[in-house]
Amino acid sequence: MNNKTKLHMSTDEFRKAGYKAIDWIADYYEKIEDYPVMSQLSPNEIINNLPDNPPIEGKKFDDILKDMDLLMNGITHWQSPNFHAFFPCSTSGPGILGDLLSTGLAVNGMNWITSPSATELEIHMLDWLVKMLDLPEYFLSSSSGGGAIQDTASSSSLIALLAAREKTTKTNSNKAGCNGNLTVYTSSQAHSSIEKAVKIAGIGTNNLRLVKTDKNFAMDVEHLRQLIDKDIKDKLKPSFVCATVGTTSSTALDPVEKIGKICKDLNIWLHVDSAMAGPAAICPEFRFVNKGLTYANSYTFNPHKWMLTNFDCSIFYIQNKKYLLNALSIMPEYLKNKQSSTEQVTDLRDWGIPLGRRFRALKLWSVINYYGVKGIQDYIRNDMHITQKLKEWISKDDRFEIIAPTPLTLICFRLKGSNDENEKLLYNINKSGSMYLSHTKLDNKYTLRFSIGTSTSSLDHVKNSWKKIQEFATQLRIS
Repeated sequence: MNNKTKLHMSTDEFRKAGYKAIDWIADYYEKIEDYPVMSQLSPNEIINNLPDNPPIEGKKFDDILKDMDLLMNGITHWQSPNFHAFFPCSTSGPGILGDLLSTGLAVNGMNWITSPSATELEIHMLDWLVKMLDLPEYFLSSSSGGGAIQDTASSSSLIALLAAREKTTKTNSNKAGCNGNLTVYTSSQAHSSIEKAVKIAGIGTNNLRLVKTDKNFAMDVEHLRQLIDKDIKDKLKPSFVCATVGTTSSTALDPVEKIGKICKDLNIWLHVDSAMAGPAAICPEFRFVNKGLTYANSYTFNPHKWMLTNFDCSIFYIQNKKYLLNALSIMPEYLKNKQSSTEQVTDLRDWGIPLGRRFRALKLWSVINYYGVKGIQDYIRNDMHITQKLKEWISKDDRFEIIAPTPLTLICFRLKGSNDENEKLLYNINKSGSMYLSHTKLDNKYTLRFSIGTSTSSLDHVKNSWKKIQEFATQLRIS
């Protein structure tokens, strides 16, 4: 061949295409309310409309961008102001642009030496967050502990469990594997990632104990103690307790202080999962979410849920990093370097599951610098205000009942009626495309979850959504 294939766009072509991509994203946010919130497609509709074979000749970027018209049909719009399912996956302009800078640089921050800025900015951002959220000082990088950014709270909880496993077995499980005698405890309302972590860590679901909950769906401390005492009597080794601050189903707040005292007395690792609730502590008046946190051996929360930092960005802290490094540290020849052989630098590859690490700290740095502490506080406070207004509106409609306490920005409610009726109501709401809600079951009652926190959503959006829910309820009862 006489002409070499172009491996890269020219600078001019890249700049023009980049402008168009940014314009496309900006236009998307301007018209985001025009889309049905939940994708209305049936399975395989996207696949059936994609070419069977890849193109032989490459396309121009303009043509690739046009193909987004097809893909948009299969998008559920998480950033829609009418998205109220699951928990928010909040984003912002500064977060998107920070992520763009990270993608453009395309570094792999596995070792300090592979990009010192990627490591040092991440460490510094996590130190900022300790101060912003008034977290225990042993999470600072200058202490025996520290932190790192993970992809999700699922990964954060897994590495906490691995560190706890190594502490309990004195690193023996890394060498010989688990012998089936370690036990793990969490609430029956805890996130499913704890069950998955138990499987991955080799502890086994037979050794996972699900603790009963009280009337507010928080962990029953007396039942926890009963389970632990029985396992000790049976010659098992209680290794790890996961307390949740803001459970997925209802944002219940486990009594971390009481749980922590048990763990301290019995030398059991306490991990606190505050994936959704954690950012609330930026506001001093909401620091009840930190109660008992001084007992925690590890802690996680997600800026990508409620701190304007786009997915994926999960913060993980540990009280004593030696247990994590014992569990995850590796040093093959091809990673050795002069700096890593000293104690002057941190190699973040030893702080998580994958070797490779994205430069996630850039988007967090961008968000914190753009909004400042005050701007993020205003965002949190506004969401809390909107939630209380919605709770007031629901309470005034005698057809509905609120099923769980509302400490944060999730309201669990339902029509006073059968589970089938509530399931039908949710189906009609989501099928309309006007909003998207998800559900759970609390005390075996089919319950609708209305989650607030999407950065594009306002009080007016929530008010309009509530009016539509009332209309759907009326139509359901008439039919």
